[in-house]
Amino acid sequence: MGLGSTAKKIQGLSDRAEAMYKQVQKLQNRITGLEEEMDETHDTVTRMDHQLTEQRALLLAIAEEQGIDGEEILAEAAIDEAELAAEETDESTASDASESTANTASEPTDTTAE
Repeated sequence: MGLGSTAKKIQGLSDRAEAMYKQVQKLQNRITGLEEEMDETHDTVTRMDHQLTEQRALLLAIAEEQGIDGEEILAEAAIDEAELAAEETDESTASDASESTANTASEPTDTTAE
């Protein structure tokens, strides 16, 4: 094996290493960008959560001023939401069970006697 073929192999390895290095740099830049976006999203969610808390307090104060029990309304809404979620879960479970039964019923059975 001559020095020329060794040099070509080393150059090929060097080219591939450089290409991989560029890919790693691109990935690092993408990750940095995603981290920045995640931080911005976190800040936005935190700010919105704070605003929502303020709005809830304001609405409860207005409801109390109008003689309405805001806490009772919120409790009823939470119960309704929980019941709806339970119904959706029950429907999903029933749907899965009926699909399973349908699949079992459609499977061919071997009725030949030996």
